Amino acid sequence: MSCAAVWSPPSPALGRRPGHCGMRRSCASVRPRAAAEELEGGAAAGEAPGPPRLVLHDSLDAAGMSTAHARAAREGFVEQVGRLTGVTAGSSIAVSRGADLGRAALCVAAEDDSLVSHSSVPLPVDAFIARLDDLSSGFCAGGNFPPSGAPPAVFLDYLDRYLYVHKGFRRAKRVSDVRAMYLHSVLTCRCGTDLMLALIYSEILKKVRAYGLLDFDAEIFFPNDLNSLPRGYDKQKTKLGDEPHIMTSQSLLVEILRTLKGTFWPFQSDRSSSLFLNAVSSNHHGLGTLGDNQGRSHGNISAIEMAAAKAAHHRLMRGVWTNVRFGDMRRALAACERLILLHHDPHDLRDYAALLYHCGYYEDCLYYLSSYQTAMQAEKSPSTLLEILEDEAVNTLKARVKLILAEDGWSSRRPAASYWTKISEPW
Repeated sequence: MSCAAVWSPPSPALGRRPGHCGMRRSCASVRPRAAAEELEGGAAAGEAPGPPRLVLHDSLDAAGMSTAHARAAREGFVEQVGRLTGVTAGSSIAVSRGADLGRAALCVAAEDDSLVSHSSVPLPVDAFIARLDDLSSGFCAGGNFPPSGAPPAVFLDYLDRYLYVHKGFRRAKRVSDVRAMYLHSVLTCRCGTDLMLALIYSEILKKVRAYGLLDFDAEIFFPNDLNSLPRGYDKQKTKLGDEPHIMTSQSLLVEILRTLKGTFWPFQSDRSSSLFLNAVSSNHHGLGTLGDNQGRSHGNISAIEMAAAKAAHHRLMRGVWTNVRFGDMRRALAACERLILLHHDPHDLRDYAALLYHCGYYEDCLYYLSSYQTAMQAEKSPSTLLEILEDEAVNTLKARVKLILAEDGWSSRRPAASYWTKISEPW
């Protein structure tokens, strides 16, 4: 669903508003709130809002953490997203036009690696691009390539055997293994999600087509179960050509980021299938209190689970990822911001706002909630119970944020520093 008529993507390079004055939040402390008020007032007049501010990198900078590598990786991702036109975004990954999907996926991995590793050396994106090219070239050389004039079925059988037998790539069985979600890890360990395997398959087809060795219309069957592997087929010889299993360039990037967002979402209560509802219903009292209050929100939680939650909180404050249950705020925010840059679904604005609320960015939270409601004005009214609950939760959260902003002294808080640098012993 496109909402280009009612909201604009953020500034591509740094994710700041025009006129934002760098790392200090105090320079722009009033703007998001003012922008939200303008958005609400201008919606009736049909005015489009200005580009929103993405806060993750600025907040880490304000807390004294270097984001040079993360920013460079984000810029690389934005560069590839900028090549997605209306045509190329909807083209199959087997065609792979416009954006370099391999480089985009590696930029995602590079940013997340920088956020959690604190390494002084960036992830070598170009080196992994070379490894991906070598993998593709290896199919075209030696005895891996099918005989000249081989029919499409034989050609694809050779390709499947090369990737899944000779090279040993396999599909990850454990959903919690985050290494399977990042392309550089998949190229190293040869175990990945269906999304990563489909991306690698498409890169090989792209190389074969560039060499002029593909003389039929190849398509990739993207699996809808938990065990099958992405495989190619001759589009001209099947009726599957227009089926919804075909993965497009934009949908591949969206699904990669949605998977990361769901995996690292800090509120995994299992009380709802909605990430947004889980975040809004989490009973937080103040900034950076993930472990303690997650325990209080579950009245029957065991002492061992409470201790585990506090230990997870202790590690998360230092950027150390724990496990899927306790999430990772940094990587969840990063996934949301990249989804917003893809300009795909207004619900990403709403989910991002929920995370900003828990980080103490109330002005920005209000702005994104207002942007979401403006973008959804043209949509039909909520019909399912889940949609109704989510719609009510948006209004509740918005009212809560407005009350917080109305309190005396709210603007003197420093959420950028207090959330990331709060020292809390785990026991």
